[in-house]
Amino acid sequence: MLVFIRGAGDLATGISIRLYRAGISVCHSDLAIPTAVRRNVAFSEAIRLGECSVEGITAVRAESLEEIYEAISQKKVPVVVDEGKSFLHRLQADAVVDAILAKKNLGTGMEDARLVIGIGPGFTAGVDCHAVIESKRGHDLGRVILKGSAIPNTGIPGIIGGYGKERVLRAPAEGILEQTLPIGTLVEAGDICGVVNGIPMRTEISGIIRGMLQEGISVFPGMKAGDVDPRGEAVEYRNVSDKARAIGGGVLEALLHFLPWELCKE
Repeated sequence: MLVFIRGAGDLATGISIRLYRAGISVCHSDLAIPTAVRRNVAFSEAIRLGECSVEGITAVRAESLEEIYEAISQKKVPVVVDEGKSFLHRLQADAVVDAILAKKNLGTGMEDARLVIGIGPGFTAGVDCHAVIESKRGHDLGRVILKGSAIPNTGIPGIIGGYGKERVLRAPAEGILEQTLPIGTLVEAGDICGVVNGIPMRTEISGIIRGMLQEGISVFPGMKAGDVDPRGEAVEYRNVSDKARAIGGGVLEALLHFLPWELCKE
């Protein structure tokens, strides 16, 4: 079975790892300049670096169908640059997972594959996909929705350690992000975590930098450029998050619910 995942950020990567370990082949697509902040646990880094590994699983950048199949044959995860659906249609995957997390549907439809799964707000099961996976933290995180939609986007990040929007590092101006602190750095409220056009980007809270865009990337005012986890050293930032694993479990459940057992054994 081959599953095509639109997006290769940290949540999409968590989904991929869950499927990969269940014996399912996966392929990702993402932007030419990815904007995942939790880069150390995102297969999108393969686009920038050519290759990356998360939890012992290696992802590689692929430029063609031949390179995709070669990566899969080597037990690696191929990642392609595709802002549309060119590779998706050419691969004719058994299932498609839209894990772009744009809070809206950017063009995924039920005609894209035998099974189409949407992650989070912006999708309606039975209308533009076969199943929706809840992405909001809380009791229903990872739930498979077979009719209807996920909880609407509130625009407020989930609460961790008593903090929500305060966790997010946002670009203070338009320009090039520079002088960033490395992911995994412990910080105190008010510390400078990066600079844009000479303007400091400060953290509102103390904790550990769990995500940060790469230096040299172009940003705009208010753009999410990183995040700080208030739990500090207690956070295992090198592995995929509990949220990503829960959503990945929901995707695996949906696959097994819809697809024949014979196909799952291929």
